[in-house]
Amino acid sequence: MTLWHPRRRRMAAAACAVAMSACHVSGTPNCSLSASDDRCVRVLFIGNSYTSINDLSAVFTAVAAKHGHAVYAEMVAPGGARLADHAASADVLEKIRAGHWSYVVLQEQSQIPSVEAARAGQMYPAARALTDAIRHAGARPVFFATWGRQTGWPENGLANYATMQAQITLGYRTIAAELHAVLAPVGDAWAEVAAQHADIPLWQADGSHPTVQGTFLAANVLLATMFHETPRGLGSRGAVPESQVFRLQQAAAHAALGAVPRDSAQPPT
Repeated sequence: MTLWHPRRRRMAAAACAVAMSACHVSGTPNCSLSASDDRCVRVLFIGNSYTSINDLSAVFTAVAAKHGHAVYAEMVAPGGARLADHAASADVLEKIRAGHWSYVVLQEQSQIPSVEAARAGQMYPAARALTDAIRHAGARPVFFATWGRQTGWPENGLANYATMQAQITLGYRTIAAELHAVLAPVGDAWAEVAAQHADIPLWQADGSHPTVQGTFLAANVLLATMFHETPRGLGSRGAVPESQVFRLQQAAAHAALGAVPRDSAQPPT
């Protein structure tokens, strides 16, 4: 089984270590850069291109602002990075330690959670180490449970999207349960939209990375998970067609909260 070329591992590890060059900062107008600003919910996103493409941290900040939450967010998400790369990075560990974060969101490389051996050998040890560091820093870990490839991963026994999604979900749920950590079930919402709203494009042409709709969906699942609120309103800066926003937010609420409240059963008029 081949997950990715070894050179990508080295590049990802190097990217994590170079002056936090993959770090992005975003915040609401009412949220300062100061770590002591207690008006802010401070969120650090740790992942790779599934997080950085379309700037999930900024979309989450915008969606949260629509709900009256002042959010300061940073993102460390070099392409191809694994949680193991982040756990081995002194810069990442220092950012966790010194950031006075409310939440730290962890996103694993997209294929690893779908393979049992890779989960056990790579994902779970790194997740345990990062969760320990996050809790020692006084923050709450959140696992960003991702989505499967559009056509699965047939060369590794995952014949289609549904098969790959089931394994990814199992991987994230298993480690979140073990560590008593928060789980943001983005993959569950993704599966619902893919099954019920095929007109909404979630995958880019590569069948892997998210479209703006996919990132908007992820941001709304995170909002519902962290704040226990039903997502409402655009908060997408016009990137997602209004005709799709309600359906994406409904799926996010259903996945994260278990049910859509009656007052959001119909799209706004």
